[in-house]
Amino acid sequence: MTATTHVPLDRDVCYRALRTRDARFDGRFYTAVVSTGIYCRPICPARTPKLENCLFLPSAGAAHQMGFRPCLRCRPEVAPGLAGWRGTASTVSRALGLIAEGGWGDGGVEELATRLGVGARHLRRLFERHVGASPVSVAQAHRILFAKKLIGETTLSMTEIAQASGFGSVRRFNAVFNDTYGRAPSELRRSKRVAEESGPAVVLKLPFSPPYDWRAILEFLGARAIPGVEAADGERYRRTFALAGATGMLEVCAVPSESHLLAKIHTTDVKALGPVVARLRRVFDLDADIAAVDEHLARDRILARGVRERPGIRVPGAWDPFELAVRAVLGQQVSVRAATTFAGRIVAALGRKLPGAAWRDGRDAGAPTMLFPTPAVLAEADLTGIGLTKARAATLNALAAACAARPGLLDSGETLEDTLATLCALPGIGPWTAQYIAMRALREPDAFPASDLGLLRAMETKAGRPTPAALAERAEAWRPWRAYAALRLWMGSAPPAVGAKVEGPVQYARA
Repeated sequence: MTATTHVPLDRDVCYRALRTRDARFDGRFYTAVVSTGIYCRPICPARTPKLENCLFLPSAGAAHQMGFRPCLRCRPEVAPGLAGWRGTASTVSRALGLIAEGGWGDGGVEELATRLGVGARHLRRLFERHVGASPVSVAQAHRILFAKKLIGETTLSMTEIAQASGFGSVRRFNAVFNDTYGRAPSELRRSKRVAEESGPAVVLKLPFSPPYDWRAILEFLGARAIPGVEAADGERYRRTFALAGATGMLEVCAVPSESHLLAKIHTTDVKALGPVVARLRRVFDLDADIAAVDEHLARDRILARGVRERPGIRVPGAWDPFELAVRAVLGQQVSVRAATTFAGRIVAALGRKLPGAAWRDGRDAGAPTMLFPTPAVLAEADLTGIGLTKARAATLNALAAACAARPGLLDSGETLEDTLATLCALPGIGPWTAQYIAMRALREPDAFPASDLGLLRAMETKAGRPTPAALAERAEAWRPWRAYAALRLWMGSAPPAVGAKVEGPVQYARA
């Protein structure tokens, strides 16, 4: 086993968590046992090893790099992903997201670094510092653990699993699994039956670290669901997608008393499964270290009661940055309902019908059937016919043209400031819109639209409503999780239920 530089962890704290199988630490660290060559989650039911035999590592990738094998009892592939270091290492966070979405191409580290706007050497240093492993080791660990997850939770064939998890060939897939687990992949499948009768769909668990306010995130997404593309009711969220050369539809619901959501995915190509799961984790903010976020925000007298009464409120992400950016522009100076109406008109006029939908339940009239238009289509479209002003239509045309010319334009920069500068350089995109896009589409946990009317109203006192500058100053205490504070303030000002009409003055950032 090779040595590696990794994030120092408090051995005593980690060992206490391991001995008590403290679920709060699941996903925060992994225990590599030198006497067995196996690494485990803190909640592993196996007998607790002696402290002198334990190495506490910050990631599964670090354990793989050092030559440890994943435990077959606690199954590291189903551990929640926690990004507790995101506030200080957003470049690493974005890199991990790209790896999960299949962004590890033939160009390796150099290609990944170029997409992130940093040097390959700098990226390697960041990974060693924050993840305890090289990007190559992390990508390899991700492929292995995702494949193990598919083996355990689906009835896909081994050939399909090899394709879905990014292995170049079945032969390579078998060889890696023999090296990692000491047995063939087929031997790791406990049963050929899957508990969930899913028909042609692939059903996967999406683990998270509790608490999780499912009702809050479903209400938020449901009120903003784009007609034809998305739908939400009191129990589930559905949407269509075109991703990684595949098209399909997915459905996500909560599982009572379980620390995971359940995703049912219909896709024309199993190679899209990895990217789909990665995006779902982003949409539902499943990798947030919500315990740390809530603990920090609870120190504020204004937010403390809300945290106590409704723990686990997440920041809903976006399936696609371009789709969210369009929605943000549509939401400028109009209500949530109006922005949703305009988005639906754009889809009806310019979207395309979801192909190959024979698996869709035709009896379900509310099922999404349309794909959101691409930047190239929207760039050339006359949008004034759907009720938009000439200025707003021009902004959307310019945004779409810029994204069509530079597909990575809406990728976040190395810092939040870089991201905001890039967004504000686009025609018709001001600080409010840029902050909202950064917050939801680019997963910047410290983004904060201080000029938002909804936030200003939520902070209003008998002395009056604060100015944006005063609110920004007040929000300094909420760093590095101001986006989560913003969600709490919006939720505290009575967010609309799914399908409800928004009354009263404009709620800008609630677009």
